[in-house]
Amino acid sequence: MAQVTFKNGPVTLLGNEVKVGDKAPDFTVLANDLSAVTLKDSEGKVRLFSIVPSLDTGVCDAQTRKFNEAAAELGDNVVIYTVSMDLPFAQKRWCGAAGIEAVQTVSDHRDASFGEAYGVHIKELRLLTRAVFVVDAEGTVTYVEYVPEATDHPNYEAAIEAVKALTK
Repeated sequence: MAQVTFKNGPVTLLGNEVKVGDKAPDFTVLANDLSAVTLKDSEGKVRLFSIVPSLDTGVCDAQTRKFNEAAAELGDNVVIYTVSMDLPFAQKRWCGAAGIEAVQTVSDHRDASFGEAYGVHIKELRLLTRAVFVVDAEGTVTYVEYVPEATDHPNYEAAIEAVKALTK
């Protein structure tokens, strides 16, 4: 299992660690309108999953804005999701205030389905640890980053390049 810290303290991640080459695990999260979103909903497209503890923190805000900006150069065959435990209502409010339109924010608050399936659910905090996953159009995981310290930034460039490699 991936070893991560939150504010330099060790935390326990629940679920299964995902590795490059794995079939992407299915999940059910909620869109801002409370409709269910699953892996199958974006079948046939390249998916980038940006996992954040909460949109209402500086690093999570910056991470979501960075991938929103990158979306323009990645094309229509790419779907970018930001997954957090924030309530769908809070995600909708945040996106409206931040002008985020190219990234779909989805909430794992109800079932922790994504957190458990991808091994990012922090047991002690009921938050998700920071991570990035890229899944190809066939549903295979091609890029994985569990950020060692959950309050640090991910490697944006590596994740974006992993998506670009699948869209050439």
